[in-house]
Amino acid sequence: MELLELMKRRRSIRKYQDRQISRADLETVMEAGIYAPNAGGGQRSMIVGVHDAALAGRIGRMNLARFDRSRLAGSFVSSEQPSTIDDPTIKNGFYGAPSVCVVFARRDFLYSVPDAFCCAENMVLMASELGLASCIVARGEETFDSEEGAAMLRKWGVPENHIARCFVLLGYVKGAYPGEKPRKAGRSKIVEG
Repeated sequence: MELLELMKRRRSIRKYQDRQISRADLETVMEAGIYAPNAGGGQRSMIVGVHDAALAGRIGRMNLARFDRSRLAGSFVSSEQPSTIDDPTIKNGFYGAPSVCVVFARRDFLYSVPDAFCCAENMVLMASELGLASCIVARGEETFDSEEGAAMLRKWGVPENHIARCFVLLGYVKGAYPGEKPRKAGRSKIVEG
């Protein structure tokens, strides 16, 4: 598939089948992440792939545990693929995805957030190429901000100076694949001279 067509086809999926992806596909998605652009070529990001539906669900619940709705700037997201913004009864911030990649970046580096989200974008594009459903989820910083979370990071060997910036959910879409949302006008301009 042509890259632009792939970008146009990719959707944020929030309804997943109860079916695990292959380890090979997870490794390919993670490889795409480590080849993402990064500030100064420093390669400071780290990706941990969680290939266990029960553990992904546990972390997804941790992701929503301290979710502060009062800080939301957005409103309605989707009726086809509802977000935690749309439905406060959702208790798993990963929407039942059987695998998730946690993207970590250095806590003290000015460009750690853009670096992490560049990784995530490469990963969701690769997932789409492989026929997988995916979604980028934020709220990484507060997800592991507990003793339970800190213990996970120690067990995984995440350096102390790293912090979770975002997550890439992976699985297979449950139900119909969502259609394209119309693009808002005026979001791109070319200026010459």
